[in-house]
Amino acid sequence: MLKLRVITALALLPVVLGAVFGLERGPFALVAGAFFLIGGWEWSAMMARFSSAARLLWCLSLALLMLGAEVFRPAWVLNTLPLWWLLALVAVLGYPRTASHWFRPAVLVPVGWLLLVPAWMAVVELQDNGALGLAGPWALLFVLVWVWAADTGAYFAGRAFGRRKLAPAVSPGKTVEGLLGGVALALVVVAAVFYTGWLDASLPALMMVALLTVLASVLGDLFESMAKRQRGIKDSGTVLPGHGGMLDRIDSVTAALPVALAGLNWFALPGGTF
Repeated sequence: MLKLRVITALALLPVVLGAVFGLERGPFALVAGAFFLIGGWEWSAMMARFSSAARLLWCLSLALLMLGAEVFRPAWVLNTLPLWWLLALVAVLGYPRTASHWFRPAVLVPVGWLLLVPAWMAVVELQDNGALGLAGPWALLFVLVWVWAADTGAYFAGRAFGRRKLAPAVSPGKTVEGLLGGVALALVVVAAVFYTGWLDASLPALMMVALLTVLASVLGDLFESMAKRQRGIKDSGTVLPGHGGMLDRIDSVTAALPVALAGLNWFALPGGTF
């Protein structure tokens, strides 16, 4: 399994980096959109036992919302919609008691839009316009490094020190110690890059945005785990050998990227204006 995961990751890496660093906004939006639409197809299976036609119709609605977002670029979407994750936090903290309120198609249909459209918009916006004095591709990569550092720190801190369960009803493997280790490593990475002098930002504000982003990435992971657990599946799909589905790979990003970009606005950091 590990060998298959590594092979898949190595195969995807040049595609992802080539798109991030080699494409203008329009083509990049299409490539990124393809990844998110695959995630949308997986989400449509998690919402209910819909027919293939119904799932295609929902994915078409997702594509149309993404197109409209790119054409009109509404600022309020990236400035305010990330706040919906506070409701997701309530659902995660109260699971499984809260499941009867949200695990129904009438709720999961719009939740899928909220999950994927703002995240795709944030990816495209960062790649195009940049932030914190960094050119677009480097700004996007920098924010993604926050998430990756948090995942890495959580893994090793959890294995070494993990005792107290973070959300046992949702994801029994996650621990409070792992969360703290992930946050610590991510903030160390952010501070290290800040002291290179490459960034146009104040350190306290930057650290606050990074902290919110990392916490959001954990919430995104837990939220998808909760939906999969309620549906009774292990992975969102099988499109990525050794990794599971596309949503399994972008679950952290769905929350982290919109929160990061909104945080740049909330804390008046350069590059946050949409």
